[in-house]
Amino acid sequence: MFVFNTHPDHQQPLAPVDAEVLSTEAAKEVERFLTYRDNHQPTPLHSLTGLAKELGIGAIHLKDEGFRLGLGSFKALGGSYAVIRLVLEEAGRKLGRTVDISELQSPAVREIAQGMTVGCATDGNHGRSVAAGAQIVGAKAAIFVHSGVSDERVAAIARFGAQMIRVEGTYDDSVAEAERVCNENGWIVVSDTSWPGYERIPGLVMQGYTAMLNEAVRELPQSPTHVFIQAGVGGLAAAVAGYFEVIYGKDRPRLIVVEPDRAACIYESAHAGKPIKVEHGEATIMAMLECYEPSLVAWRVLTRTADAFMTVGEDDAAETMRLLAQPKSGDPAVVAGESGGAGLAGLLSVMKDEKLPNQLGLDAQARVFVINTEGATDEARYEKIVGSAPTAVLAAAA
Repeated sequence: MFVFNTHPDHQQPLAPVDAEVLSTEAAKEVERFLTYRDNHQPTPLHSLTGLAKELGIGAIHLKDEGFRLGLGSFKALGGSYAVIRLVLEEAGRKLGRTVDISELQSPAVREIAQGMTVGCATDGNHGRSVAAGAQIVGAKAAIFVHSGVSDERVAAIARFGAQMIRVEGTYDDSVAEAERVCNENGWIVVSDTSWPGYERIPGLVMQGYTAMLNEAVRELPQSPTHVFIQAGVGGLAAAVAGYFEVIYGKDRPRLIVVEPDRAACIYESAHAGKPIKVEHGEATIMAMLECYEPSLVAWRVLTRTADAFMTVGEDDAAETMRLLAQPKSGDPAVVAGESGGAGLAGLLSVMKDEKLPNQLGLDAQARVFVINTEGATDEARYEKIVGSAPTAVLAAAA
């Protein structure tokens, strides 16, 4: 399914608060914060020259977040950054002065952090980031996971010392339960989705993602003409769209939002012209994108900056995982989780259509940017789909 953006706000300027959150100055500050992380390294930007040639387009560049901060997902940037910011702000209030990231491990700040608890709902990756951030600062974390989160993903979060709380139902049910329990206990909700009256912290999470985009822009040989970016609640898609709007202005790339057809809340919202919650149906293998209601902050940004919305199916996701693991024409092998390659799956799906490539200008001059948002965060499932373990894929490429 594919639809162009017809919202009346399309191509209108970003709201001032969103332009500030996604500004180049904010991205530089996020990168400064990252210099205080022991395992920080910029993630690879791969040129998929062979695939681009097969598709008849000029270039495909893929930012590979499977190596991000040892957590294997772009979400390592968002939740932990928000937690650190919140701790520094609380320390500033209690100490009566501005507290810098350089003081994060000082006894005074650690003592304040130890009295704080952060909580969130997660499909897996955001929860790991929040838990990791809490461990870094010495705070406590309570992570709410719904029925569809695998035991492997739960264990990956728990190793950061987080309290794990199982919730019956869907991701949206876990979001509601996290908000209820955190409010009852005086804990801070660090969510990557927003709702009326709760926008600032999800904005900080989105802001954390801009460091990845700063890295990519520095390495891209030319600015992209097209971006295919996956969405769950829409935080990443909005961060990418808003950031490129800020730095490229009227020359920004066309941006297409890609969702699983089994959890297409943003696509359906685009059809309706307003944010709506879709019904929960059969689960998707793209578990990190299995969300049924858009983030309000993300929706506000995407109505202005996204050019089209589309969905991909289960077979599309699996086929893209295998294509990246076993590339043709000399391209590098990439380990992509079920949700990781969804943006690229969107491009591949569009290129099979008779009319869309021409309508979108996907020709020999097109330069497409995509993000592998996660590596094999569930290795057993990855091996079942791809036919090889992620270590074997990387070893074969070495």
